[in-house]
Amino acid sequence: MRLRNVKNKEEILNSSSLLILDYEKKKGKWKDEFKNDNPIYIEIGMGKGDFILENALRYPNINFIGIEKYDSIVARAIQKIETNNEIQNLRLLRMDAKEIENAFGNEVDRIYLNFSDPWPKKRHSERRLTSNTFLKKYDNIFKSDKTIIMKTDNINLFEYSLVTLSNNGYILNKVSLDLHNSDIENNIMTEYEKKFSKDNIKINYLEAKKMSN
Repeated sequence: MRLRNVKNKEEILNSSSLLILDYEKKKGKWKDEFKNDNPIYIEIGMGKGDFILENALRYPNINFIGIEKYDSIVARAIQKIETNNEIQNLRLLRMDAKEIENAFGNEVDRIYLNFSDPWPKKRHSERRLTSNTFLKKYDNIFKSDKTIIMKTDNINLFEYSLVTLSNNGYILNKVSLDLHNSDIENNIMTEYEKKFSKDNIKINYLEAKKMSN
């Protein structure tokens, strides 16, 4: 998801208290940033922030970190989120997901993957956020037990992810090929999801867990 250039983008990014620019220095120390020892949930590819913002508002005793690599999208998310001045449990990172081990030690409790790029060509399969490459990276940032929650409109990516997660020791606790007509509760929609819902596009959902050894 790309946006046209946002006016005053650099000013927005550099002046925001939400955006952590020196995330390498926070690795292993995120509880100090949040000034508590609450669970940490991250969203890789947060888009314009609808999902991560609503989660932070709804669950104040959980710390949320949204990750996005495109400057203009991060700037737009900041503009939206900073209208909610009371939020203390949300931070943003401008970062490519492949660098995720540079930002976190073993301190993440849950990862959200919402409408990730499907990278449909076979030669690009290891760029998918549920590839073996990325699942190994996640093993190095999870605190103990591992939880990944994924939503996608792309059935091929979904089927691929069911296989890779299973092959990497995850148990699939919840799976739906039509999230909005399932019994899965408390779903928070992303901006993509809201559009897909209006167009009657089915959303695939999974919740996968792997217990610590």
